[in-house]
Amino acid sequence: MSETITIPCPDDWHLHLRDEAMLRAVAPESARHFARAIIMPNLVPPVVTGADARAYRDRILAALPDGRFTPLMTLYLTEDTDADDVAAAHAEGLITAVKLYPAGATTNSASGVRDFDRVRGVLERMADIGLPLCVHGEVTDPDVDIFDREAVFIERILDPIRRATPGLRVVLEHVTTRDGTDYVRSAETGLAATLTAHHLVINRNHIFAGGIRPHYYCLPIAKRETHRRALVEAATSGDARFFLGTDSAPHADAMKESACGCAGCFTAPNAIPLLAELFEREGALDRLEGFVSRHGPAFYGLPVNRETLTLRRGAPFTWPGRIETGDGPVTLFDPGFPLHWHATRNEDSA
Repeated sequence: MSETITIPCPDDWHLHLRDEAMLRAVAPESARHFARAIIMPNLVPPVVTGADARAYRDRILAALPDGRFTPLMTLYLTEDTDADDVAAAHAEGLITAVKLYPAGATTNSASGVRDFDRVRGVLERMADIGLPLCVHGEVTDPDVDIFDREAVFIERILDPIRRATPGLRVVLEHVTTRDGTDYVRSAETGLAATLTAHHLVINRNHIFAGGIRPHYYCLPIAKRETHRRALVEAATSGDARFFLGTDSAPHADAMKESACGCAGCFTAPNAIPLLAELFEREGALDRLEGFVSRHGPAFYGLPVNRETLTLRRGAPFTWPGRIETGDGPVTLFDPGFPLHWHATRNEDSA
């Protein structure tokens, strides 16, 4: 087995950078290993118009002045979204996707969609212009068990949307179940899925091991071990419909370690070494490049990055347990096992 691997610089197809002090602290952590990222729009207030996306992009670029990271902006879909504004932002090259949050599904999703008939015109325009829809795939019906929300969403909402809008290209984000991976595999075209590093590592038992583990709490919540194994099989299969979206979601520790803690795992600093460790264990290290560097650009119609990243296997390395931000400390995701792969971005030699 090679002790050194060089791959095109990875992309993150689902990332939360937050804003202001938190943005300035966490953005460099993603830029260390990733060249581009799909930026989530669930700020307060959310990024709902082209003007909002332009202003947010400028704040991100100001936090990363060396120009080695490209934020791929998205708009937050609401029942009042203007299809013309979406199309104009897409034509300008300002946005790469639109994000669908069912109302109340996750952090800052109160402005999300409740009546899907009210966004049908926007979805049809997106299908016409080839603009992908990124989907948080959970229902919010209180009668549906939290561990079943993804499967029910696919049946009740996603499949009907795709049937009603056949040209719409969809990314089912942060898939957590075999139901999700099977559904993606059932589609020949127009459907892909992102998988997170943390869902590939933990199952729901980890959240309650010896007590409540708030830094393993995320949405969608981790599922049974059988589902985690299905995610690992999908990630390491070489199937181009599956690619990395870390859903790295920083919250200050005070917001995580509370009586009503926030959902999200902060994985940006160690996601790539973690994945190299996992793929090595699965005997699929040769497929890591596809998962982190090639499948996502292929779906989004973007070139593979010319810049490269080198992974070197060595003694286990340690990373700080938390980073300091202007909003307070943020704890890094701990996979629970040593990481031997050290990642370094290389300069673009093209």
